[in-house]
Amino acid sequence: MSPSMLNVGLDPALVDDAPSSRAAFPEFDAEAVRAGMAAGRARLEELGLSVDVCLLDYGRTAEAVFRAALTAKDYDIVLIGAGVRLDPELTPLLEVLVNTTHELAPGAKLCFNVSPTTAVQAVQRWWPEHNPLV
Repeated sequence: MSPSMLNVGLDPALVDDAPSSRAAFPEFDAEAVRAGMAAGRARLEELGLSVDVCLLDYGRTAEAVFRAALTAKDYDIVLIGAGVRLDPELTPLLEVLVNTTHELAPGAKLCFNVSPTTAVQAVQRWWPEHNPLV
């Protein structure tokens, strides 16, 4: 059975509508986020990981959606996207995601990308056997 990963982050459809996201990541619009996520997912699947994506809003339903994803399947890796982690306005949501992961998936490795295009590198730091350079 291949290792499983949950990539959790903001719904790209919301990125263009949020002033804090635009300020934190002026170089990324919704299309750039979608493209980066798709490329990362494809590469991770090539490396043998099973990848699921959990897209969140800015908080109203985010915890419930994330809890549902974590209880539906056991994950080896949970990647929390930079859109949540690096936007100061979303620190409370980041705390919810980290603490919920700790509660519901205590064995999962947490990793963090720095942009939509760096998911592979983030995962390879914590899943080195899926790093062709190791």
